[in-house]
Amino acid sequence: MAESSMVSAAGDGGRGEGLDRSVRFRPCIDLHEGKVKQIVGSTLSATGERTSTLETNYETTKSSADFAKMYERDGLRGGHVIMLGGGCEEAALAAIKAFPGGLHVGGGVNPSNAMKYLDAGASHVIVTSYVFKDGEIDWERLEELRTAVGKDRLVLDLSCRRRPGGLERGDFLVVTNKWQKFTRFAVTRENLERLAGYCDEFLVHGVDAEGKMCGVLEDLVSLLGDFSPRLVTYAGGASSLTDLDRVRELGRGRVDLTIGSALDIFGGDLRYDDVVLWQRQQEARKPVTSGE
Repeated sequence: MAESSMVSAAGDGGRGEGLDRSVRFRPCIDLHEGKVKQIVGSTLSATGERTSTLETNYETTKSSADFAKMYERDGLRGGHVIMLGGGCEEAALAAIKAFPGGLHVGGGVNPSNAMKYLDAGASHVIVTSYVFKDGEIDWERLEELRTAVGKDRLVLDLSCRRRPGGLERGDFLVVTNKWQKFTRFAVTRENLERLAGYCDEFLVHGVDAEGKMCGVLEDLVSLLGDFSPRLVTYAGGASSLTDLDRVRELGRGRVDLTIGSALDIFGGDLRYDDVVLWQRQQEARKPVTSGE
């Protein structure tokens, strides 16, 4: 049975039961102009092209396949390969071929090209912009995607930014077009529950923190932990083992965590080997439950 099929929505009126599972670190391979990079997400252009405002934290000469092989060696499944603009398809295919069945891939995915990535070895495809039109979900397109690839191989990217001036839950709006265009679709329990019938997992970048190593958006992680009826991978702002522990607590077994720019393999200070060790400790310890 897939982990995601075990998830049930939170009960009315409060935080639901936590999941009886070990929280996982999910690795990433972000591609821009065909190279593995770490970028401050909010500085991307809508097309992914280089602009004067683009902030790059790190660019490596190692190939996408090198990273994929390392993740396979360390047993880190379910990471994501994200194509940030054109010129990245070759590198994305190289990564998923290097770790068959171990990676999700996203960035410009639609019903006409999704099977190419799945056939090449991706376990899932990740989709955002294709299913949004005029600031709202296009349910016909979403159904088309589900039919084309199957619910169990589809990840919906609900990466979001706080509504300008917003301070309350429900003030996180999904953003598309390389995180530059606000939709009117809020990350709420009702919306998460409706979308759960179309996908296997969610991917949520806290875009306001992405690439800034400023700490995770705790209110967003908590919201996802309370209300998501599917497993979620959260990315954005994590910079320490403490952030991993915090997401473990707030996410209640529903939320896994990606760390990018802060890792030493991407030029940061946090040792990748320490994160792998943290993962091994999670696998050996008592899983998260509602009583923690």
